[in-house]
Amino acid sequence: MQDHPRRDQAIAALLAALAGYVDAVGFLASGGLFLSFMSGNSTRLGVGLAQASDIAALAGSLLAAFVAGVTLASLLGRRLARARRRGQLALVAALLAAAALLAGGGWLWPGLLCAAMAMGAENTIFEAGGDVKISLTFMTGNLVKIGQRLALAVSGGPLWAFLPWFWLWLAMIGGALSGAMLWPLLGTANLGVAAAIAAVLALVIDA
Repeated sequence: MQDHPRRDQAIAALLAALAGYVDAVGFLASGGLFLSFMSGNSTRLGVGLAQASDIAALAGSLLAAFVAGVTLASLLGRRLARARRRGQLALVAALLAAAALLAGGGWLWPGLLCAAMAMGAENTIFEAGGDVKISLTFMTGNLVKIGQRLALAVSGGPLWAFLPWFWLWLAMIGGALSGAMLWPLLGTANLGVAAAIAAVLALVIDA
């Protein structure tokens, strides 16, 4: 994270906030499942299978949609080359717009699946060489990095090396807070707000 330009760090924080926003909306709309936090859905899948519950199918479909979004955005990135990140963010915006339209039209679950695809696609924005360089939705990994850099600071290393990862985590919390607070007012229309934010970021991000 420290190796990335400040502009990229700022965009990464905005995208983490967007993921938190969408995740909070999905959590409230689905009654406890996630659109970006796939570790949580994996646990729900396992528990659902053990209990022979319908939740297993719902969690499994979100997991599949997320992976499909990663795959689609990665293929798009290879096709676009120099305009990779702009095109991938445009895909995120389009999927979120479709999610808002479907959910608003009474097709809640297809809408949530589109939103989960969008969150998968978002994770490819900082991909390089086939690997994700900045994780935008996997906050467990970022918390591990915070702990590792705190240990480094205690051992005599840089004092503030943990901050970029901390800001990324804090951004996601802020996004989730915003999504939860706006849920009573906008409901699934929040996904349309998220689509607009992604579209703006697609316009300002370096190709």
